[in-house]
Order: sequence, then C-alpha cells, then structure tokens
Amino acid sequence: MITPPFFYLIIFVFGLAVGSFLNSVIYRLEKNESFLKGRSYCPHCKHILSWQDLIPTLSFLILKGKCRYCHQKISWQYPLVELVIAILFVLILHNTFPNFLFSIFYFLLSSFLIIIFVYDLKHYLIPDKVIYPAIFTSFLCNLILHSKFYILNSIYSALGASAFFLSIFLISRGKWLGFGDVKLGFFMGLFLGFPNVLVALFFAYLIGAIIGIGLVLAKKKTLKSEVPFGPFLVAGTFIALFFGNQIINYYFHFLTI
Repeated sequence: MITPPFFYLIIFVFGLAVGSFLNSVIYRLEKNESFLKGRSYCPHCKHILSWQDLIPTLSFLILKGKCRYCHQKISWQYPLVELVIAILFVLILHNTFPNFLFSIFYFLLSSFLIIIFVYDLKHYLIPDKVIYPAIFTSFLCNLILHSKFYILNSIYSALGASAFFLSIFLISRGKWLGFGDVKLGFFMGLFLGFPNVLVALFFAYLIGAIIGIGLVLAKKKTLKSEVPFGPFLVAGTFIALFFGNQIINYYFHFLTI
C-alpha cells in the first residue's frame, strides 16, 4: 500500500521537530538537567533562544551555523540529528503504513537509538536513563503488537545477544567494550528478534572494523585507542531493521546457487 505523499511530508516535518527535541535531551543528559522543563539556551553564552532560533534545520541555515547572540559556531550535530530522525521516520512510516501503532512504537525506539548513538559517540557512555526506557518500550511493543512466538523469540534473542557481549566484557575485564554495550545488546535482541539481530551484529562489527582501520591508517587513532562501539551497534540495528529480511533472503539464495 502506497502512503500518500502528504503523510510523508507531515512525518518528515514531525521528525525534524522530534530531532530538535532529542538534541536538547542529549545536551541536558550531559548536564544532568531536566529536559521536561526550562527553555532552550545557547550552550556558549547561555542566552535564552527565541522561537526563530529554534526552527529545526532552517534556523541553522539562516544563522549560517552561528548563535544569533554570541556568534559562536553551532555544532553540526543539531541539523544532522534533525535530518536523520526525519528520514528515519519517513522510512518507518513507509514500512509500517497503515499500522500507525507500529509506527509510533518504532518512532520511539528509533529516537532512543539516535540518543544512544550521539551520546556514546561524544561521551563513550550509554546512559541508563535512556537504555532502560528503551528496553521497557521494546518489550511493551512486543507484548502489544506481536504473537507469543515472536515474544519468546525476542526474549531469547535478547538473552543471547547480551550473553555474547557479557562474555566479551568479562574476558576483557571491560577493556574491549563497556557494560552499556551488554544492555544495548539486550535491547537489540528484543527489538529485532532472531535472525535479524545477527544481521545487526554482523554489520556492527563490519562497519566498526572498516572505520577502525581507517582511523588507524589516518593516524587519528592507534591500536590501543578507545573507540565507542555503541554507534556501530546502532548503525547495525537500523540496517537490520530496514533491510534485514532482504539480506537474509539474499544470503540463503546465494547458498543455494
């Protein structure tokens, strides 16, 4: 069933607004501030921002990436998060329409994943304030929208993925990955189920290896440098979410050739 273009436009604009909110959440998590109250302000000069400063992406372009008041540069994180969320929401709508309950849950879960991606990339940490609500929301989504078989499948997948990361965490004594990745693995299993969670893990390690080697060759990192793994797991999760079934079908088709 083809989604009317009008819905795509509405969801894209809605995604931009959600992305703007998620940027605020990411910043206030770092500062240990509530994201439910208080007006947005410039992180440099602390000036309260007016409505024309808060139009997602458009304000960044109009202001040429600088604060209206102190003229300090605004991080590219803000428009990028807004655009990524908007594109993800459109893809989710395309894949779940007309089941809007699926869409709403997937909007929420994708938002959690983007927060984890950015926060872990910046601070090398997956905050419990994000991962635990993500796990709860994923379990609730399965409980409401899926069959008993899928619920069991997702639970076993979550336990398997988290056990895999826990073994790495224990063997390396936390040197190869953090305990937050164990929790993220549990969430991935609940969200994706089997076998899509395997697709996510495969691409997470593949992308991580490619980028890691690239950083070493570019002399940005050394073999002993710490690199957050959460962003790669998030990237793998999105690949599995949107393309997992096609990848698995192609794999089995290739085996039968």
